[in-house]
Formats: sequence, C-alpha cells, structure tokens
Amino acid sequence: MKKLALHWKIIIGMVLGILFGFIMNSIIGGKGFVSDWISPFGEIFINLLKLIAVPLILASLIKGISDLKDISKIKTMGLRTIIIYVGTTLIAIIIGLTIVNTIQPGVGMSEATIEKIKLKYENDAGVKDKLVKASAQQNTGPLQPLIDIFPTNIIKSLGEAKMLQIIFFALFVGISLLLIPEEKATPLVKFFDSLNEVVMKMVDLIMLFAPYAVFALMANVIIAFDDTEILLKLLQYAFCVVGGLVLMIGFYLILVKVYAKKSPLWFLKQISPAQLLAFSTSSSAATLPVTMERVEEHLGVDKEVSGFVLPVGATVNMDGTSLYQGIAAVFIMQVIWPEGLTFTNQLVIIATALLASIGSAAVPSAGMVMLVIVLESIGFPPELLPIGLALIFAVDRPLDMCRTVVNVTGDATVSMLVAKSLGKLHDPKPKNWDDNYEGVK
Repeated sequence: MKKLALHWKIIIGMVLGILFGFIMNSIIGGKGFVSDWISPFGEIFINLLKLIAVPLILASLIKGISDLKDISKIKTMGLRTIIIYVGTTLIAIIIGLTIVNTIQPGVGMSEATIEKIKLKYENDAGVKDKLVKASAQQNTGPLQPLIDIFPTNIIKSLGEAKMLQIIFFALFVGISLLLIPEEKATPLVKFFDSLNEVVMKMVDLIMLFAPYAVFALMANVIIAFDDTEILLKLLQYAFCVVGGLVLMIGFYLILVKVYAKKSPLWFLKQISPAQLLAFSTSSSAATLPVTMERVEEHLGVDKEVSGFVLPVGATVNMDGTSLYQGIAAVFIMQVIWPEGLTFTNQLVIIATALLASIGSAAVPSAGMVMLVIVLESIGFPPELLPIGLALIFAVDRPLDMCRTVVNVTGDATVSMLVAKSLGKLHDPKPKNWDDNYEGVK
C-alpha cells in the first residue's frame, strides 16, 4: 500500500486541529484543556525546529561557500539574491496598494464598529507591546542595522539565533577557508559537511511528528478567537490581504515556469510541507530547516545556493509582510485618517515598507511592529496609533499565518532562480529518515 504523502498528513492534522479547536471552544473548560494538554506539543515541535536552525545555517553556508572554490562567485550570488529579493518585495507592496486602493475596505466602516474595536483592543497588552517595540527600534541610529550584522561574540549570537550575525560569521569562515591551503581547510570542511548531513537527517526525523504538531498548533490558534462578530466585520480587509497574497504566489509560479522551466504544480507539491508549517507556526525562522530540506532535496537546488539564499531570505525577504503593511496602512488611514491618503504618502509607504521588511524579525506578528514604523514615516498622528493597531489586531494572527506562507514561498522561488542562473539547479534527490536504518537496527 502506497504511503500517504507528508503534505496530505499535515493537511489532515491541520483540518482535525481546526475542528477540534471549534469543538473545545464550545465546551466549558475546553480552552483550558487545549492550552494545558494540547498546545505544549506544538511548542515542543517549534522548539525542535529552532534547535536545529542555527547549526543547519552555519554548516550549510560554510560548506557551500567553501565548495564554490571562487570568491567572485560569492559576489555574483550575493548580488543576484539581493536584487531579486528587492524586486519581488517592491512588486508585493505595489500589488497590496493597488488592491486596497481599488476595493477600499476601510471606507464606510460604521462608527459603532470602530468604537467597539477600539474599546476591546486599544488597551490590549499585545497592542501596547507592539508600540513599545516599534518605539525602541526607531530610537536607534540610521546605521544600527548595519552595525548589528557584525557580532562581538559569535557564541552569544548563536545562542540568541541572530541570523544576520550568524550568516556573516559563516561567510567569513567560508571565505577564509578558500584563502588557506586546501590540505589545511579540508578537515574543517569535512566536519561541516558531516554536520550538515546530520542536521538534515534530524529534519527528516522531526517531520515525522509534524502532522500531530500541526494539529496542536491549529487547535491553539482557534481557541484564541473569542469575538467572531469583530472578525466578520473585518472580513473585507482580510480578503484584500489574502487576495494580494494569492496574487503574489501566482507571480512566483510564473517565475518558476518561465525562468526555472519547472511545472508550477510540481513546485507547489514539493514545497507544500514547508508552506503548511509556515502557516501553522507563523514563523519563517522556525520553518527554515524544513524549507532548506525541501529546496535542496526536493527542488534540486545545490547546497551552496540554498545555504546562502534561504537564511538571508528568512531575515530580509518578507514579501508577504510588505504586502500586508501596504494594505494595513492604507486601510487604517481609510478608517480614521482619510486626509492622509495622498499619492506622496503612498510613495513613502512603498519605500518605508521595503526598508522595514529587511529589518523585520522572522517571528510571529513582527510585521505589526514594522507597520507602526511605516505609519509614523508618513506623519500618522501618534495619538491614533493605538486605535489603528486595534482595528487590525483581531485578525492579525490568521493573516500573519497566511503572509508567512508567502514569505517562505518567495524564499524557495528566489533560491531556484539564483540556482538556475548559476547552473546549480539539478534533478532532485530526496532522502528519507530511514535510508540507513536497515544497517543499524
């Protein structure tokens, strides 16, 4: 009997988790049961993925750079990666602004609805937390993001999973390995090659638990929705975001078909486990090990490309987040600050959303922190910021889940494009967790 494909197992777990969450929502004590006895299994799964993300990035990137054998190839790969990432992010923002200006979901919202949302969420701890984080980020100097790339203590950077610092260190080590005699570099290169293989096998083992973890994660998401009336009133705004995200994925599929010469349906099938995990976890960083495994083994991208493009993408490529920021900023202005809807302000939104996406953390709801910065860049009244965030706070988590799917899909697409341009795209060679099991059992 043919085994059920992993993505179908994850989809089944997701559907059952949603149904279970709704059932528990209607039972007295159900929310507490999910929170105490179901949710922890999802958290364990995310912790395991985060556990292996750092060693995977370090090993994969150092091995990949040392395999290039030519420093000029690093510059070529880096430039192409950044140019494509910036290009797709610009397109995402323009798509978002086009949709929100055409549909105008914020026009005509009743005062009663605005007041109800304001009373419920304006003083919410989550909204206040986003404002505090945004304020802290704005109080840094203009070159602080550049300073933050260079670590003072790599052990501390590894422990805190500071991706850009880890990427810099790995590039530094990889380039240094190219500049010393090959016989001296070989032992360290072999070590990182072996470490990379071990961590990739750990990904395969962790993914055996994925359907059950997704069940737990989705059940926990559902019990968090406690006001369906407000959710329904924000549907038009939510549909604008989701519609834009769907168009963005369509754009990726065109790139895959036209440039990479691969079937869009095949691409979606191969990357779907990473997409489903991105949806469940709302974190492209937590999904990174799975994305790397799918891209290398199932899409056929060489390690030296995926090891560079994907970690960089998880940090600086936030197409879904940028699209959302454009729509959310204009929606908020349509509701409570229509006089700010000028052409100049929308150009500023494009520029600020592009820059903000580069600094956006690859964790749940980080996009809302960046949204505050985008709004303040156009002179949005500070006293209205809590109300603005309150307007979209109720639907932020489900939309965060959707935009993370686009972020991960964009990373995978760009890795294929860069690999194709460098002649590093080959036939996939998928591995299973039990490939060597017979020899050791």
